Amino acid sequence: MDTHLKITGLKKRFGVEGQGCPVTVLDSLDFSCAKGSFITIVGANGCGKSTLLRIIAGLEEPSEGTIRLAGKPLDRRTARLGMVFQEHALYPWRTAVENIEIGLELKGMPRATRREAAMEYIRAFGLEGFESAYPSELSGGMKQRVAIARALVADPELVLMDEPFCSLDSQTRNTMQQFLLDVWSRRGDTVLFVTHSVDEAVFLGDEILVLSRPPARIADIVPVDLPRPRDRTSLKANAIRKQILNMLENRVSAATYLGPAMMEALGTQEISRESE
Repeated sequence: MDTHLKITGLKKRFGVEGQGCPVTVLDSLDFSCAKGSFITIVGANGCGKSTLLRIIAGLEEPSEGTIRLAGKPLDRRTARLGMVFQEHALYPWRTAVENIEIGLELKGMPRATRREAAMEYIRAFGLEGFESAYPSELSGGMKQRVAIARALVADPELVLMDEPFCSLDSQTRNTMQQFLLDVWSRRGDTVLFVTHSVDEAVFLGDEILVLSRPPARIADIVPVDLPRPRDRTSLKANAIRKQILNMLENRVSAATYLGPAMMEALGTQEISRESE
């Protein structure tokens, strides 16, 4: 396996030593993934799935552990990382094409060059005719296409996606899942994709990383040995889905092990048992 991302001994504690009792959310995570692989991540609310992505992206600092990308320690100042959030996080005062090109603008790319690059994604993502539209004028699926284009236009080494389709209706969500797979199959990006939908995890992932209750460890890494394009309703897909659901249903409410104060701080809820 051509290891692209390798995480070793990763820990994350919230709280300050000497001031109360720090809570460990991520505890000694070790995993690696191959270049070009699509890894989906599931687990209870509050177990640290989003925190894991935020640490990799440099939005949170790890308490312990190392992250290596392409064999070298991850340097977030120079690494090309693409991030897609739960909400599209588009700037409402910028048009679709202006939102796509913002990362290139921040890097100092000349206007004509970045506009040309952004327009390539407008065309490739089926957004022609909407390049001058503002986010308020776009459908939910279009907004997420713009958000994905913004993450990919700078040719990232690693793409991090934090429940990007959770706010979409079921039909649009399924359409966006297939759209994402089509883009991924053409580009060959390495993707880490957090989701609460087991159906989505099975449909998208080469492997499913299952996190345990906090302090979260890796409960299992489940390979999804299914040909693409996938049939969501196949017997084997349903068997994998049932396996993952059984793991998650054996977990208890996050409140049991985090406590009310940390629940409020992290915004946790009951374990999602979504079975779309």
